[in-house]
Amino acid sequence: MDDHPHTNALINETSPYLLQHAHNPVNWYPWGEAALEKAVREDKLILISIGYSSCHWCHVMEHESFEDSLVAQLMNEHFVSIKVDREERPDIDHIYMTAVQMLNQQGGWPLNCIALPDGKPIWGGTYFPKEQWMEVLNQVQQYYRKNPDMTRQYAADLAEGIRQNSIFKAETLAQTATHEEIHKTVNLWSNQFDHEYGGQKGSPKFPIPVNLEFLLHYGYQYGNQEILNHVDLTLTSMARGGIYDQVGGGFARYSVDPIWKVPHFEKMLYDNAQLIKLYSRAYQLFGKDTYAQVIRQSIEFIQREMLSIEGAFFSALDADSEGEEGKYYVWNKDELEDLLAGDFELFSEFYNINATGLWEHNRYILYRTSDPETFAVERGLDAQWFKEKIKQWNEILLSARSERVPPGLDDKSLTSWGSMMISALVQAYDALGDPQYLDLAIASARLIREKLWSEAHVLYRNYKEGHRSIPAFHIDYALYIEACLDLYSSSLYPEWLDLAAELTEATMEQFYDPGTDMFNYNGRNSEILIANNVETQDNVIPSSNSVMAHNLFRLGHLLVKREYLDLSDSMMKQMQGRFDQYPQGFSNWGRLILMNLNPFYEIVVVGPSARSMMGLLTVEYLPHALVAGSTSASTLPLFQNRFDSENTRIFVCRDNVCQLPVENPEEAKRIFHIQF
Repeated sequence: MDDHPHTNALINETSPYLLQHAHNPVNWYPWGEAALEKAVREDKLILISIGYSSCHWCHVMEHESFEDSLVAQLMNEHFVSIKVDREERPDIDHIYMTAVQMLNQQGGWPLNCIALPDGKPIWGGTYFPKEQWMEVLNQVQQYYRKNPDMTRQYAADLAEGIRQNSIFKAETLAQTATHEEIHKTVNLWSNQFDHEYGGQKGSPKFPIPVNLEFLLHYGYQYGNQEILNHVDLTLTSMARGGIYDQVGGGFARYSVDPIWKVPHFEKMLYDNAQLIKLYSRAYQLFGKDTYAQVIRQSIEFIQREMLSIEGAFFSALDADSEGEEGKYYVWNKDELEDLLAGDFELFSEFYNINATGLWEHNRYILYRTSDPETFAVERGLDAQWFKEKIKQWNEILLSARSERVPPGLDDKSLTSWGSMMISALVQAYDALGDPQYLDLAIASARLIREKLWSEAHVLYRNYKEGHRSIPAFHIDYALYIEACLDLYSSSLYPEWLDLAAELTEATMEQFYDPGTDMFNYNGRNSEILIANNVETQDNVIPSSNSVMAHNLFRLGHLLVKREYLDLSDSMMKQMQGRFDQYPQGFSNWGRLILMNLNPFYEIVVVGPSARSMMGLLTVEYLPHALVAGSTSASTLPLFQNRFDSENTRIFVCRDNVCQLPVENPEEAKRIFHIQF
């Protein structure tokens, strides 16, 4: 029997955020025909409230207003109330966030919008305390009753504004990018670097992996040691900081201070996927033990806390547990002394259980100011012994922490975020050679293929315990294609290249706009909303169009498809000016500009030992090359007439013109590096 006095229509949803509101006295509906038809039938305004499971102020507003019977009575009487998980429906979030930003010049979550029964917004805001919320609801619905025609005209104007805002305006520069322009852009950008702790100056400090990926590639491409040092400093400082979970692995969302010490403690799958990938690439270039440790420990965290029995990746962990932010992750001194006994003094020196690591309520955030090797040498300790000691400490603290009340888990799986994790595991496999990373990536990619890729060639966005309900957006297709291409390049299984090609054809049919050479966010089979966004700006997650432009570039090389290379080129050229103006917002496009501006190589390994020989090549950082291999005869243009059952040979090619084959990876690297 249900103990709750009230249950609403959200009870049948799979999103943890929506389920959190299933017993509110507000008669919430999920976004869909039932709610929209009810609004039209009863001539009621729609109230659209958007948030996500790890959003602190969303929980506050729920507790203050949506759990309150008086507020619920007001909302139920005058509105059809719709709850939206922004992570499931970024398209709806984009429209109503645009509306709120147009109305108030700023936005955020919880996002609350009031709209006409047809979905056109008339008012919007973010968090409101209970009294103010009730006042606003009364004012808006009374205004609508008294002035229906004026309200409808206002809504039409605002909807047109949102549509205009969402139109992609193509702008192609007459000339192609030059090395000088790229240097100038990066030099200007570097004025914002924090030279003491890495990242951007000031606080809060967000790790934006796509920016660091570009800077790593740029620094390597042009041999710019200053830029490489900045990336190294940033990654090292983050690995030492409180933003990194020293005991359990994995990164929090951001740090509230400029030194990466105090995080906002929520952990998101998309941050950790991209950071594992970035640290793997940095390890390939710098070879630092700290990076390898971050990769291994973070993947252990993902396997322990973010992976379903089926092999799907969960979305997020809340910042709060027992109503307190960070309570799960921080320590008091007495607790550490009890747990670590005779080791406490050494531990507290390494992790700064002192004024440096002190946070609030006499609790400490584990925060390092040194790496294990340096720390051991300075104190005359054996480095290997000390590393083992750290491992023991972590096991003790992890075990103690597992007795605590854990933060809330958002256990839905999203195709785009899971795909990023697949790519991260493949990159970690290339860097560290651990086959279990590749196995885990393959298992997860197969799950998406089996459960979310339909026979009708429609991909789905969300998955939980056998259920899927939302057709995928362009970002899901783009990132799953990228994951398939990554899997193909490291596993050599042709099934992943075939799937990437199939998904690309479906993407062209569903999302491509020949008028702009860009891809819409919602597909032709998707629900028709007020506007269809064209996502080009790289943010915490790279934009769907920049990911797709990279995919087309890779597929164009792998399949020798000129039309894909031309489309990728057209997309990139339209974004050059924006990259020059604001590189931080278009850095994934920046990487594509680097690949087009400088020599790009195909390294083709063919023969019975191709897999092991490729491993000797991919252990290196090669951002300006595509490595492909085959252990058998293949009809792919790159491998045609190149297979020899007796020998494994390496062809170093550029624009499909190849050097004479060699049989030794070191020799191939020599040709490659001389050319480079």
